This record gives sequence, structure tokens and C-alpha cells, in this order.
Amino acid sequence: MRIAELSTRTDTSVPTIKYYLREGLLFPGRRTSPNQAVYDESHVRRLRLIRALLDVGNLSVAATKSLLEQIDTPGLSAHSAMGKAQYALARDSERDRTHDEAWGRADEEVAALVDRHGWSVKNTNPSQAMLTDIVATLHRLGHEHLIDLLDVYADAAATVAQTEVARVGRTRNVDELAEGVIVATVVGDALFAALRRLAQEDVSRRMFGAEADRTHGESGP
Repeated sequence: MRIAELSTRTDTSVPTIKYYLREGLLFPGRRTSPNQAVYDESHVRRLRLIRALLDVGNLSVAATKSLLEQIDTPGLSAHSAMGKAQYALARDSERDRTHDEAWGRADEEVAALVDRHGWSVKNTNPSQAMLTDIVATLHRLGHEHLIDLLDVYADAAATVAQTEVARVGRTRNVDELAEGVIVATVVGDALFAALRRLAQEDVSRRMFGAEADRTHGESGP
């Protein structure tokens, strides 16, 4: 297919496709002339993956390129693929951290949480530093009631992780396994966040809906 058809099939503009080609996210098509190339179903699949990582996973172009390179690495293990995805997510959310008293306290709390749940994780995992930063922020804001829920969050996360890793692990093809793990890690974050917000609205409506309806009824729409 020509680039115009590829654009239509993937709902991606031609200039955007050319940008992905220049940046090395999308592999080149087969040249039929100096200025023409044809593409196949592998390009359709790759473009959809690129869009998922960028648009749904909210990764930067650099992080997306890094993950695609990992997917293209022959024989990449599922565990290594997950590590690469987590590091890419962490790099995209990195910012200067304030190592104050709140951060030191949070660091101890997160380490204790990991130990309490018996998680076998490296202390260099960037997600641990990210969690420490989040807990430190809650301390600074005075919202310790959310920190009290850390074990609840951890139990929910462990349940989801156990299920999704087992599901992805059923894939027989090693190369597809790496892609599946990366998609589950990156897009799964967005999926879980969306479901949590829907559940929050449902619970809030059940708990506070009647009161809210009365308030709106008295003060207007």
C-alpha cells in the first residue's frame, strides 16, 4: 500500500507518518523509486502501537523510540521487557526531587511497605523513587489519610499485577511476549486510572449522591 492508504488505515496524517519515519519510530517501507515506497500490514501494526504508546500511554517520542527498540530486540525476556517499560515511564515523569525531611520519612515508609508485602524488587527500580516522591508530597500537603491507605493500594496493585502478568505470559511467541508486556505496562497504567475514576464516581454517587442532589436542587442546576 502507498503512504496515503497507510494514513487512512491508521487514521494518522501523512506528515505525522513521515515524522515517525524520520525519528526512527516506524521502519521504512520498500522503495519502488527514489521518492516512493510501499508499506504492508507490519507498518499498520507498528503505527497503531506507536499511537498507543504516545497517545494513550502519554510517553514522549524518545521514550517510545527506546521501547520500540527493545521490542525489536530478538529474544528479549518478558521480565526484561517489563523493566524497560518501567524505566521508560519513570524517565518520562522524572523531575527534580526535594530530599527534605518529608522525603526521608517517605523513603522509610515505602521501604517498609515493600518489605511488609514481601515484594522482590530492586531498590533501584525507578517506580520506588516515584512512589517515595508521591508519599513525600502527601506529607507536605498534610494528606496523611491517603498514606494510611498505602497497604490497600498495594493489595489492589498486587492483585492486578498477578493477573495481567499471568495473562500476558501465556503468549508463546517470544517477540510478541515482549510487545505484550510493554503494552500491558504502559497502556495498562492508563487503563487502571480510567477504571479507578469510573469506580470513584460510582462510589461517590452511592455515598453522597442523595445529599448532592438535594444541594443542587436548592441552589439550582
